[in-house]
Amino acid sequence: MPQIESSRGSVWRAPGMAPLLAMSALGFAGFALLLPTAPLWARHIGADEGGAGLVNAVLMLATVLVQTTVPWALRTIGWRLVLSAGMLLLGLPSMLLIFTDELWQVLAVSAVRGAGFAALTVCGASAVAHLVPRSHSGRAVGVYGLSIALPQFLLTPTSAWIAESVDFRVVFVLGCLPALAVPFAIALGARIGRAGGEDEPEDAGPGGGRVFLALALPALVLLAITTPGGAVISFAPQLGFGPFAVIIALFALTGVAAFSRFIAGGLADRYGPHRFIPPLLGTGAVGLGLVAWATIAPADSALVLVAGAMLTGIAYGALQNLTLVISFAAVPIRMRNIASTTWNMGFDTGTGLGSLVVGFIAAGTSFAVGFSVTAAFCAVVGALYLIRLGVLRRRALERPPAF
Repeated sequence: MPQIESSRGSVWRAPGMAPLLAMSALGFAGFALLLPTAPLWARHIGADEGGAGLVNAVLMLATVLVQTTVPWALRTIGWRLVLSAGMLLLGLPSMLLIFTDELWQVLAVSAVRGAGFAALTVCGASAVAHLVPRSHSGRAVGVYGLSIALPQFLLTPTSAWIAESVDFRVVFVLGCLPALAVPFAIALGARIGRAGGEDEPEDAGPGGGRVFLALALPALVLLAITTPGGAVISFAPQLGFGPFAVIIALFALTGVAAFSRFIAGGLADRYGPHRFIPPLLGTGAVGLGLVAWATIAPADSALVLVAGAMLTGIAYGALQNLTLVISFAAVPIRMRNIASTTWNMGFDTGTGLGSLVVGFIAAGTSFAVGFSVTAAFCAVVGALYLIRLGVLRRRALERPPAF
């Protein structure tokens, strides 16, 4: 497929970027509204911490399973239908939560929404690579990241407060926002279709195995930071802090994540993405350690929680950008959809595991133990990545680095 060049070098003005950004913002608005609220609703109707953790775990499990089929669906039925169906499946089932009074019903809604989220995430990330040249990929991923991070910054911290202080039904109605993105999805699909994206074949040639190995490391990095990030977002309202402290902490995490994700794009284009990975994972580990410490005595540790959320948010946002840039750089142009799928599976598996693992650890021990485990995971992956960079530097004279 011929690359679509950005006009005057600005990724903001690249043809197709406007509908992509609008669709992504509306889609992630619906996602952000329910990410902390649906588990809270499960607790409201009688589930324990483990049951509440299942809500987002099922959402992410359905997302990951359906993501494996999205490249096939794009080739078979095209971008417009896949995107439109995804927006409807993500948005409309939110209304059904109004009528749920048992955990299995909430889980069923989460599974359907996960199928829609799969289409949004794979297609959105892949569209970035279709719309701009590789030389602009870091900045384009940053702009795309901003469109999905801003709704999370505004809505994730406030949705649980709206649900508890006003009414859960208000959040469930607003959760239908992705359905309003269908016209933008159609416009984006038409743009990519005219450029030949729907006819782009999936890679089946030599080197496919090496490509998947190259995608495994950025996926592991993403898993390491999205696991705790998803846990903080899912369980912040349940950690024992007052509503104001929870809102400030979530604003800190999502706001810093939005900023760091945007800034990381320019840095990746200028300096390369790999050098930033280990220190960012270290930053995330320190932040999660502070969150774990804060949960031991919530009444006296609100500032520690906010500080931990900010440090976690730096890593959470920047690593999303950098790992996606690395993933696109690791594959031939014709395999962009596979790179996007692999990256999103890492992201969503981490978010689901964070909800599931930390929820069950907390049910058996405490949230402090749960977040300490995720901090250790970040630190270990950061050390592994640092070792990998050292090995590649030693081989640099023989062959170029490849991840």
